[in-house]
Amino acid sequence: MNRFLFLLAALPLLGQESSTPQYKVAVIGLVHSHVWGPLGRMIKNEPAQLVGISEKNPALVAEAKKMGAAENLFFDDYNKMLDQTKPDFVWAFVENNRHLEIAKACAARKIHIMFEKPLASTYKDSVAIKDIANKAGIQVMVNYQMAWWPANYVAKAKADSNAIGKVYRLHGIVGHGGPSPDGARNKYFFDWLTDPVQNGAGALMDFGCYNALWSLWYLGRPDTVFATVNHLRPETFPKVEDNATLILTYKNAVGIFEGSWDLPRSFQDLDIFGASASGTAGSLHMKNGSVEMQVGRAVTAVPIEPLAADRKDPLGYMVGVIKSGKPVDGLVAVDINVGVMEIIDAAKESVKTGKPVKLK
Repeated sequence: MNRFLFLLAALPLLGQESSTPQYKVAVIGLVHSHVWGPLGRMIKNEPAQLVGISEKNPALVAEAKKMGAAENLFFDDYNKMLDQTKPDFVWAFVENNRHLEIAKACAARKIHIMFEKPLASTYKDSVAIKDIANKAGIQVMVNYQMAWWPANYVAKAKADSNAIGKVYRLHGIVGHGGPSPDGARNKYFFDWLTDPVQNGAGALMDFGCYNALWSLWYLGRPDTVFATVNHLRPETFPKVEDNATLILTYKNAVGIFEGSWDLPRSFQDLDIFGASASGTAGSLHMKNGSVEMQVGRAVTAVPIEPLAADRKDPLGYMVGVIKSGKPVDGLVAVDINVGVMEIIDAAKESVKTGKPVKLK
């Protein structure tokens, strides 16, 4: 009888153990404002158990605590946090020029990493991150909002099906009215985002990386990169450009892209143009939530199918990667994002020289 009662008492505990997430995640840094979206889910241990948050800034720590983060989660030294909590993966929300530093610390402990876009502040650092990760056998994921948009993949699949002819021209526009220093969550993000060393550039880096990623995805590595920038609001952004235009040329194609902190509303739109032997065949317009195809004068809405469960969000995707043992792939993979940084570095050189830069 006593044994039976003991088993009954143990059942709730057994249930709690089974509901504990299989993998552990730790957060390094809170200075990137993208953290505030997924942090709430991580605090709920969905779909991985949050075991630590490393941040020295008391104002940002206070913001995380307002969201429900427990006192015992916080560390002011991320090395100490990694050693004590032993996470399976880290999501870093730090300045771009600190990504290599974080990669070294995680690689030494065989911990997988998620970075907010871009992969690094320079092409040199991005190559170093890739090499370190390969040698350590860890996965590196670069998170982009558009990587979890069904519309992004619907447009690509339609283009790949030759529905608009051979893709020969891309036009992308990404941006908004610019970052703001208002409030604790934005102030410290603004400070480094508008610093040419910590960010790597201004709007050219912030939004040019989306555009470079699109071009690599659709057209591959360009032959030349030409870039121009504008400094329209020097009183707000004294150190960096707030508007950038990229022209990426290919043997039989071109990508024309705009990244701006000077737009009247938010944009993350891509137009894809195709051609056939008899002339222009059609085009696609993609933005979050919709894809339109136009052939001649006929415009049709392309049905949007939901993504697979393990492709809907960055946390779920990374957990799936670790569980399956498969490498990070697609838009968030390390290789294509090293290519993004090659393009951005070439764009910065082009801005300095006023000439197109031929990729080696």
